[in-house]
Amino acid sequence: MQISSAALLKASGTATAPATLAERYGRVRRASMALAAPLSAEDAMLQSMPDASPAKWHLAHTSWFFEQFVLGLQPGYRPLHPHWQALFNSYYQSIGPAHARARRGLLSRPTLAQVLEYRAQVDERIGRCLRTGALDEPAQRHLLLGLQHEQQHQELLLTDIKHALWSNPLQPAYRDDLPPAASDAAGSACWLPFPERIVEIGAPPWPANAGFAYDNESPRHRVLVPAHALANRPLSNAEYRAFIDDGGYREPLLWMSDGWAQLQAGQWRHPLYWDDALEREYTLGGWRALDPDAPVCHLGWYEADACARWAGARLPTEFEWEAAAAACAPAGNFADTGLLHPAAQAGDAGRPRQLFGDVWEWTASAYGPYPGFRPLPGSAGEYNGKFMCGQQVLRGGSCATPAGHVRASYRNFFPPAARWQFSGLRLARDA
Repeated sequence: MQISSAALLKASGTATAPATLAERYGRVRRASMALAAPLSAEDAMLQSMPDASPAKWHLAHTSWFFEQFVLGLQPGYRPLHPHWQALFNSYYQSIGPAHARARRGLLSRPTLAQVLEYRAQVDERIGRCLRTGALDEPAQRHLLLGLQHEQQHQELLLTDIKHALWSNPLQPAYRDDLPPAASDAAGSACWLPFPERIVEIGAPPWPANAGFAYDNESPRHRVLVPAHALANRPLSNAEYRAFIDDGGYREPLLWMSDGWAQLQAGQWRHPLYWDDALEREYTLGGWRALDPDAPVCHLGWYEADACARWAGARLPTEFEWEAAAAACAPAGNFADTGLLHPAAQAGDAGRPRQLFGDVWEWTASAYGPYPGFRPLPGSAGEYNGKFMCGQQVLRGGSCATPAGHVRASYRNFFPPAARWQFSGLRLARDA
């Protein structure tokens, strides 16, 4: 099925003027450069753990994506640096070999200056294609996918450099000019009841739908959601502190077996980035006093699950979360606010708040395919589907997510031990 350029632009969430796609491409690419601007060349090649990547690699890989999946569709196109192809391929085995993820921090060459020049060359070629109308429908679809992909890497750039700088004995700030995340009083949490109902979950396959969606969000389908209740807001630092003070990290009955093993192996005693006195936390702005009202973050799924059990509750399923979020605009404390840290927000106690932004919310749902799931055609089909094993779903976005990137149907996923993302929890319980 052929999709018109106007429909593609509509799917990108922008107006349909001919220059809109070029403008959006430039805006997203500039945002990545702005996030990398506070970093030195030395900062940009740090890799503090296998799960994270150097900022330089993020800048190069996102450019590789556009070169591979957009420019590579142009007749007779030749890669700018053929010997870089394996360096900046992430996991697309159908394309060719990839440099080992855990060894990305060893790539001192090409230099940061060379990577930035590579970005500029890719941008120039993409711009030329957009000006001349050289991109056919498949190339335009890949360009829009690449913009969403780069926004994901913008968030990863922030979370990865936070872990790298925290791992430095000096623990310097990513930016020492970040404003404090002034929180409202969180107020007492309350339960919001939801009746048993059949709900529509997911998004129609893109680009046939009215807005962009990844393949793992489709097809849209009906789900029976039992009667339940959700907390009106994410769990706060103070509430999680009560779990710690009550011996939550010392009680094996609260933990999954694998989680208890992770806790012991990693000597977990509190969320990642809290100090042992439980009074300060490391932020992208350096060490700051722990805000009791702000949503707790940097929890793995094992911690979120254990805390929910301690509270006599549970984590919501992703379907319960999406059903509650479907009527809410995806607005909140995203990266664009400039805080780069969660903050409490006041609001109507009788409505769910902070479903979007601040912290990704762990759900009880394992990451798997929806009924009738079909990955994207070709090598782009490796984007999501092959990771549907051993991961848990998170919903809602965080303070490091670009605004406009998430929606109610958006499914993020990480292994249950992952703690370096801005991930927290919202409690649920059976009716």
